[in-house]
Amino acid sequence: MGKSSDKKASKKSKKEAKSEKVGDTAEGPSYDELVSRVNVISKPLAGKKLTKKLYKGVKKAANSKGLCRGVKEVGKALRKGSKGICIIAGDISPIDVISHVPVMCEEASIPYIFVPSKQDLGAAGQTKRPTSIVLIKSSDASDEEYSDLVKEVSAES
Repeated sequence: MGKSSDKKASKKSKKEAKSEKVGDTAEGPSYDELVSRVNVISKPLAGKKLTKKLYKGVKKAANSKGLCRGVKEVGKALRKGSKGICIIAGDISPIDVISHVPVMCEEASIPYIFVPSKQDLGAAGQTKRPTSIVLIKSSDASDEEYSDLVKEVSAES
C-alpha cells in the first residue's frame, strides 16, 4: 500500500515539474528574433499585432474545423477553388517547399501573408507539429473577425 501512494506522489511531482518547464518555454524567442530568421521571399510579412490576430484567427478556425494545414492539403484546396486566407510560415527551409504557393494564391485571388514562425503557426492550429502553411476557409463569411482579417491581409499585400 505504501509503495503505490509513493508512486502517485512521484508522478504528481513529475507532472508539476513538466508543467513548470512548459510554462517557462512558452515565452520563446521575441518577435524581432523570429523576423531575423525568415526567408528572403517572405513578403508581405505580418507585423507584430497582425501576427497575433492571425494566430487567434487560426485557432478559432481550427476549433470550428475550417482550416487546411500543410502544403499538400492547402495546394489541393486551392486547385479545387476554395476561398479564404492563406497564412505561410516565413522560416521554412528549403524555400522550394512553399515557393509555388504565393503564385497559386495570386492566380486564385486569395489573400496571403507570411508570419515569422512555423512553431507558433502549428501551435495556433492546435497541432504539436510545426506547420508551414494554413488556409482559413471562408465558410464563416458572416464572422466579423474573419472579414477584418481579410481586409488587413489584403491591405498588406
